[in-house]
This record gives sequence, structure tokens and C-alpha cells, in this order.
Amino acid sequence: MTWTPHATVAVIVEDDHGRFLLVEELSHGQVVLNQPAGHVEEGERILDAAQRETLEETGWEVVPEHFLGVYTYKAPANGVTYYRFCFSARALGRVTDELDDGIIAAHWLTPGEIRSQADKLRSPLVMQCIEDYRNGRRFPLDVIVEPQT
Repeated sequence: MTWTPHATVAVIVEDDHGRFLLVEELSHGQVVLNQPAGHVEEGERILDAAQRETLEETGWEVVPEHFLGVYTYKAPANGVTYYRFCFSARALGRVTDELDDGIIAAHWLTPGEIRSQADKLRSPLVMQCIEDYRNGRRFPLDVIVEPQT
């Protein structure tokens, strides 16, 4: 068997009230909470993937502001290793009510509300990324070097 890691993006979006944008989605038959997140498509720039996934999963248009880091996770459900490029972004506005298949709803939740539903988080990275963001982790976007399109 060939090891094939998956490149994904995740986006932390905080509103003016200290709430974070999360998606409620179906994953392996379970309802879970996650940041707006998904796979980077072939030929797609990582920052473009972050904006696209957020829009498709929440209906919100965002502008990435900082890079939080690369997080590695091996999912116990399928044994796949994911490399998660996590960004923080500023919400510009909700531009559509249409959401990706498998997405039930988008929610703005406080850290306490998220922690109280820890058993519903898609992975431990959901809370870890929020805590890293809240603890001031920020890197400039230019640490991601990609060809200009």
C-alpha cells in the first residue's frame, strides 16, 4: 500500500463577539463540528483553497490574514494522514445560503460552547487551532510560497 497524505486547509474566523465560525457536517455517518475546511484541489493555490472551502461550507466570503501553522493528524476512522494548513481570516459577509453537500449548517460559537461539545469535534485539531489562535499564534501569509496565478 502506498502512503498518500492529504493536503487540507482549515480557516479560523472570529467575529466581533469572540465567536468562531464552525460547520456542522456529516462525517462517516456522524454529525460533527469542524472549522470550514477541505482538500486542496490539484493546481489550486493553498490560500485560494482556504477562501473557496469557507465560502462553499458556510456561505461566508473571507480574506485570509495570517497563517497559524501546519497540523498533522492521522484519522483513526480511515488511517489517512492529513496535513492541515490552518489560517485565520476576516469575514467580509455572507454571500450565499447554498452550502456544500454534507454540510448541515454554519454556526457562530463561543470557545465555551465549542468545548462543551468536544465529543462532536471532527478531530482534536478543531480546538487546538482555536486555542493556538487565541494564544496569539500568527505568521505572515508570505511564509506560504506558491506560484502567482
